[in-house]
Amino acid sequence: MNALRRLEAAVMSGLAEVPLVRASGCVREVAPTHFRVTGLSAHLRLGECVAVEADGKRVIGEVVRLDADGATVKPFDERVALGMGATAYKSGALAFRPDPSWKGRVINALGQPLDGAGPLILGDLAMPLDADPPEAMNRSRIDKPLRTGVRVIDLFTPLCEGQRIGIFAGSGVGKSTLLSMLARCEGFDTVVVALVGERGREVREFLEGPLAPNRHRAVVVVATSDESPMMRRLAPRAGFAVAEYFRDRGDSVLLIVDSVTRYAHAARDVALAAGEPAVARGYAPSVFSTLPRLLERAGPGREGTGSISAVFSVLVDGDDHNDPVADAIRGTLDGHIVLDRAIADQGRFPAVNVLRSVSRLADLVWTSEQRDLVRRLRGLIARFEDTKDLRLMGGYTPGTDAELDQAVLLVPRIYDALRQYADAPPGGDPFAELAQAIRG
Repeated sequence: MNALRRLEAAVMSGLAEVPLVRASGCVREVAPTHFRVTGLSAHLRLGECVAVEADGKRVIGEVVRLDADGATVKPFDERVALGMGATAYKSGALAFRPDPSWKGRVINALGQPLDGAGPLILGDLAMPLDADPPEAMNRSRIDKPLRTGVRVIDLFTPLCEGQRIGIFAGSGVGKSTLLSMLARCEGFDTVVVALVGERGREVREFLEGPLAPNRHRAVVVVATSDESPMMRRLAPRAGFAVAEYFRDRGDSVLLIVDSVTRYAHAARDVALAAGEPAVARGYAPSVFSTLPRLLERAGPGREGTGSISAVFSVLVDGDDHNDPVADAIRGTLDGHIVLDRAIADQGRFPAVNVLRSVSRLADLVWTSEQRDLVRRLRGLIARFEDTKDLRLMGGYTPGTDAELDQAVLLVPRIYDALRQYADAPPGGDPFAELAQAIRG
């Protein structure tokens, strides 16, 4: 049966790629980042693909601009040299055909296997790469708490199934490590990981390390940093298409995208090649309109389907958390976890700044007693941090301020309880573990 399905998938894929009749045009301009095609403008739409035969290879690109004189096409592989006069023809819009057999596989942004485990079986349903988010009034309600096993998150920024959370940090502060800890989270039917612009070395380390326990139910989409902006821009959209397929089957899906910032960088390159002006730190206006459209695709599905719980890493350029992209993403998500370089320099990981991190659905997880306790703990931590300089200068005298005395006594113990390394086993009841650490 599997052999027959593979044969059917190959035939259907061939028919889709080589239709009986196709419109063609001609390459009239070649630039390092794009090429121009004439004779096809009347047959194309933005987002559709154009294919060109060059050097015995089939080069595929996406239409990023249309005008009366021709179409601007951004190729997915910019390393193939095109020549003037090459024949170009319409190739249609990209679409994924996921199948349950994709679990355990590693693919690129075009849906081609990278793991050497043979061809993929194509499903019956084509999932668009730019699907619309579910309608606001038809979404299910979020009501199921989610335990991640990371104590600092389960205590101060607890999550729910179907929530969208962002991890904000500069480079080298531990974003990928924290993501790897969250990838071990149990309770999901399917895990979809989109690695966008990551180092090639880290892909196998991630697959065979933190993702290994969930590898059998994970689909990994990879676009490494050496690939073209088009591939890096396509990878998270492909990850969403796969996640939406399993969500519509009724699965509870965990989607991890690392990182959304590199997607924004790739979208900026594409927008500038299409002739858009740069308005904010080099970003074109379309970048800020595509970000919420992409992020809103995650979350609870329609009634009767599953949900997509999403974790997005956000690389904060220059440790500026008011960066336009970071600010736009933070305003769209259901919470944000901020990693602090000063905490990482102290050797305390995960380097989560609990005073700047927020989960907008925490009240659905905490009991009233737990909510009051967390607020009290935040107050003690804030008092401890605000008086750091005073204590270093010797201006603190024990016994003069009862609240500060309590903060000085308890906050170092709280910090020790929150310390958790990537190879440590997932935590249990975070409040019980915190209480034990404080008593100790």
